[in-house]
Amino acid sequence: MASKEQIDKKKMPKHIAIIMDGNGRWAKQHGKNRIFGHKQGAKAVKEIVEISGEIELEYLTLYAFSTENWNRPKLEVEALMSLLVSSINSETRELIKNNVRLLAIGNHDKLPKNVRKKLYDAIDATSKNTGLKLVLALSYSSKWEILEAVKKIASQIKEEKLQVEDINETIFDQNLTTKDIPHPELMIRTSGEFRISNFLLWQLAYAELFFSDKLWPDFGKEDFLDAIVNFQQRERRFGKTSDQVQQKI
Repeated sequence: MASKEQIDKKKMPKHIAIIMDGNGRWAKQHGKNRIFGHKQGAKAVKEIVEISGEIELEYLTLYAFSTENWNRPKLEVEALMSLLVSSINSETRELIKNNVRLLAIGNHDKLPKNVRKKLYDAIDATSKNTGLKLVLALSYSSKWEILEAVKKIASQIKEEKLQVEDINETIFDQNLTTKDIPHPELMIRTSGEFRISNFLLWQLAYAELFFSDKLWPDFGKEDFLDAIVNFQQRERRFGKTSDQVQQKI
């Protein structure tokens, strides 16, 4: 298990994204209902946010609720929304205390009004914090985000504010919900699944991927640090050869 002392601050990723998978399976293994698993998963979130602040990570994005999750049983969705509200209520003061700024991406129009209000209140309350930026992907889907970006660009062309010839990666980036957030360098997924699941498809183009067999409620600080140490041991070539990367060093 890795420790904070093993982290090379010179090779720290600026942004880590996590697909927090396995709450339901964890609950089943422990003879509990799925909601109990989600509650345990919330405890894991708190632990990972704490260690992220301690190692001075700049951005942490958590895939909290996808647009596909709306298709889950109604009672589970309602319980998840209730858990989200209670978590925001209980953690906002702690976020302020620890200088964590809360951000959110996704189709928030689909969120219940009370959830949206609590979310935006927390975002506003932490807006002056200068430490870790905690990004919640709520009612988020990368396909939805990409389609919305295309619509925005098409509208700008229609209004003659943009020419087709001007469209490039920078323009596209600026029309995504993550326009002010750097792309993740490391993406972690728990529970032994090897999928990106409609998460930050554009932004993860050159991210390093780390898959853990642990279910999310069992994923702790040491596991998170293990993933970062693993990341720091990789050679990131971005299309170049290994020799070219070594010569640059």
